[in-house]
Amino acid sequence: MPEGDVVWAAAKRLHTALAGRVLTRSDFRVPRYATTDLTGRSVLEVVSRGKHLLIRVDGDVTVHTHLRMEGAWRIRPAGTRPPRDHRLRLVLANAEWQALGFSLGMVDVVRTSREDQVVGHLGPDLLGPDWDPAEAVRLLREDPERAIGEALLDQTRLAGIGNLYKAEALFLRGVDPWCPVGEVPGLEALVEHARRLMDANKDHVGQVTTGDRRRGAETWVYGRAGRPCRRCGTPIRRADQGDRPEERITFWCPSCQPRRDPPS
Repeated sequence: MPEGDVVWAAAKRLHTALAGRVLTRSDFRVPRYATTDLTGRSVLEVVSRGKHLLIRVDGDVTVHTHLRMEGAWRIRPAGTRPPRDHRLRLVLANAEWQALGFSLGMVDVVRTSREDQVVGHLGPDLLGPDWDPAEAVRLLREDPERAIGEALLDQTRLAGIGNLYKAEALFLRGVDPWCPVGEVPGLEALVEHARRLMDANKDHVGQVTTGDRRRGAETWVYGRAGRPCRRCGTPIRRADQGDRPEERITFWCPSCQPRRDPPS
């Protein structure tokens, strides 16, 4: 699933193409909004909220989308026909550009004044103006027995972080993914470290946490199961973490992140 930095970049591209321009076409290819027509309205702005995208249109209208696992927004010059593709869920176009939403996991149209209906459950956004590490830590500590590797992915605690930045931030702070939240030292420093990693990547293609953009050198532990730790040489481990259907694969170095092994 695209993480917050990827969604932030998508919002930036959509804002550049759509904001301040009048829509000449709106085509919702989802049954619930098949008759919705925003033609003639101006797009005010496009912003991200964690892993969610909000396209705000005049008249107190917001188009809310979520990419889920396979979604993507593509920007194309206006005047060309959108492709015949069953994955195309939404077309928003003006005189210069058209934004094509493919395989979108969520599409909603809500009042801008009531956006809380779709994003009000989210915790502080690591890349948003509302970022508040103290509040994120407070929310995480509401369940002190929960494994930190699960808690960091809970978007109601802090919004935007995904599996890659979770694994990398835990490695860089030397924290085992199965350590209970209440026992994690320097919890505020941990969430701030995750924010800095995401912020460093939001304007770049690809996600790099090592500072080395060469292929295969981008991450410390994520995607490197069985390969030697870049710090100590111990083989990186991987395991499922969390309860179904929310379990995710996690990666860690048992030497650099000592504490406990996951349940067998």
